[in-house]
Amino acid sequence: MLDMNHGSGAVYGRDNAPPSDADAVTARVNAAIDAALLARQRRQAPRDYLGGSRVGEPCARKLVYEITHAPKERDFDASILRVFDAGHQFEALSIRWLRQAGFDLRDRGLDGEQFGFVAARGRLRGHADGVIVAGPDVGIRWPCLWEHKALGQKSWTDLVKRGLRLSKPIYFAQVQLYMAYFGIEVALLTALNRDTLVLRHEAIPFDAAEAQRLSDHAVDILRAADAGEVPPRVAQARDFYLCRFCPYAARCWETRA
Repeated sequence: MLDMNHGSGAVYGRDNAPPSDADAVTARVNAAIDAALLARQRRQAPRDYLGGSRVGEPCARKLVYEITHAPKERDFDASILRVFDAGHQFEALSIRWLRQAGFDLRDRGLDGEQFGFVAARGRLRGHADGVIVAGPDVGIRWPCLWEHKALGQKSWTDLVKRGLRLSKPIYFAQVQLYMAYFGIEVALLTALNRDTLVLRHEAIPFDAAEAQRLSDHAVDILRAADAGEVPPRVAQARDFYLCRFCPYAARCWETRA
């Protein structure tokens, strides 16, 4: 036992001190963190445009619901918001590693903002993670678009096995659309395994036909939203895998169209 105050009577380390309840402390601290994350999410203004990272979403109806701000049946919970925040930190780490390796990776323009594009009178927008303008000879021509994704083990393994186009079609669509609007011929995707910190890099060449299809699709979505139209469903049954976790499922399947 230690008398830290020299005779004051304040003694630390008594054998009969009650044990701390780590589970209760954990629950209270996490509740405070989760409440702060959810409050931050509620303060964020909804987008008034179609994001370039969303154009590859296979359900056109879902995109119309998103950009018209249809009420969601559920939103991201705090655990998902923590994953998003961790993804930003992993991205910053990957940027640092690439720069240390000699890649001239720019993640901000001269104005201090992310590189972005605006189309369709401001209704279609996108922001890139970065552009690599020079670097070591790794078989890629510079400049190239750079996109970063932090993935769990299962998702990362599938990406390694099947490649971006088949494994992550929404991300593939994103880089194609971005390359089109930035006028860049190749993209480098860096995928970080959140569990092991292993990095996977995939070069994706520009596909002009696919980029044009995606751009036309984006315009169709915007026109449908402006006209108050609801595109066809992506599936014939409500138990389709894309529908089971959709935040608009009840609204969608209770609509006749």
